[in-house]
Formats: sequence, structure tokens, C-alpha cells
Amino acid sequence: MTEHDRERTALLCVPFAGAGPSFFHPWRATAAGRWRVVPVELPGRERRIMETPYRNVVEAAKNSVDDIVTDLGEGTPTVLFGHSLGAVLAYELVHLLSRREVPVERLVVSGSPGPWTQRERRATGLPDDEFLARVEEFAGFRHEALDHPEMRELILPVLQADCEMHENYVPSTDERVSVPICSIRGSSDGLVDAEQAQEWRHATTGAFSYREIPGDHMYLVNRARDVLDLIEAESARGR
Repeated sequence: MTEHDRERTALLCVPFAGAGPSFFHPWRATAAGRWRVVPVELPGRERRIMETPYRNVVEAAKNSVDDIVTDLGEGTPTVLFGHSLGAVLAYELVHLLSRREVPVERLVVSGSPGPWTQRERRATGLPDDEFLARVEEFAGFRHEALDHPEMRELILPVLQADCEMHENYVPSTDERVSVPICSIRGSSDGLVDAEQAQEWRHATTGAFSYREIPGDHMYLVNRARDVLDLIEAESARGR
């Protein structure tokens, strides 16, 4: 890591259910000059495909934080971004990073109700085809790789584990974070409504803002620049 990288604010990107770090690789070009994009790499996908995926958010955060601190670099100012499952995992990571002397500047959560809201619409435990249909209904999105038997065999167990840990998530603490939180929602998200997205105001003792971007629950698939521009604007407001 160069001295320039140490000085530049990191954008720590936490994946949504079924996603791997490569989802965020195209963000690097768009973020150039603004942040160093650092995707979180969870077991069960991509380079860690042979490892058992987590089924508990708190466990995933605790077991990932050492590698994350190493990837960020000591003392690197950091903004966290997480969508859906990634939002609650990022929330747990903020608590842990604050104890590791990582200067977290902001938490940006996307497509998620507040951390204490239990997920009523569930896919966990359904047979494979019903599970995939339910997830597709929730997200309004289906990954084309699921239509290929070999890829489906690799992706399905990870997606099932991710959904299980998201749907069963209970925060590790009732203590609020002190960093500012921005909650983003796709304007036509049928899974998370505006009121639920604004529940995040109760998760911080710092500033809170709420923003919408055109699209459904998976708006960020085609809206990377909009997300990054919004994060930059929010960061500028907080200075």
C-alpha cells in the first residue's frame, strides 16, 4: 500500500446476499480520486469459494474485522457502504472498527429497514425452487448465473446462508453508533418502504439523512455513479 493510499479515505463496501467483492470492482474507476474502494470478501464466494459461508451476521462481522483492518491500513479514514444484508453487516462492523482505532467517518446503508426491525417476509427453509422464487420476488432481480446448473450449484448455498443470517439478524448491542448515518432507498423498492428506511435515524447519536435514488430494491446494479455521487455529497455536507 502506498503512502497516498493510506491518506486517501477508504470506501468499505459490504456485499448484499449472494454477492462477492467483484460486484464492487467496477466502482473503482468511478470512485477514482474520491475514495479507495475496499470490498469485503466473505467466505463461500470467489477466491474463498471453498470456505463455509457464515449464517450469523454478528459472527461474520467479528471474524472478518481483522482482515478488514489489514486491508484498510492503520489509521485510514473510512466510509462504510452496505446494501440490504450488507447494511446490517456494515452496522456491526462500525461498532467493531471503532474499537480498533479505525476512523469511521460515515455509515451509508441502502435498501434496509432499521437494525432492530425483524424481517417478516422470509425465504429461509423453503425448497430450492421456492426459495429462489421468493428471493426473486423480494429483490425484483434474478442473477442470470442461476439459470446455469453448474453455477447454480455454487451460488445457491451461499445465497441460502446469506438469507438465513439476514432474516435471523439480531443486533449485538442496543448501543447506537456515533457516526453519521445516511439511509438510501430505491424510490420504487417494494421490499423496504420509506418509513422503514428512515428507522436508521434511531441507530446513531450523530447526524442522519435519508435519500432516494430512482429504481427498485436492486437499484444499485445500474446506479453506481448515482450512489457514489450521493455519498460524496453527503460527505461534503458533513465537513
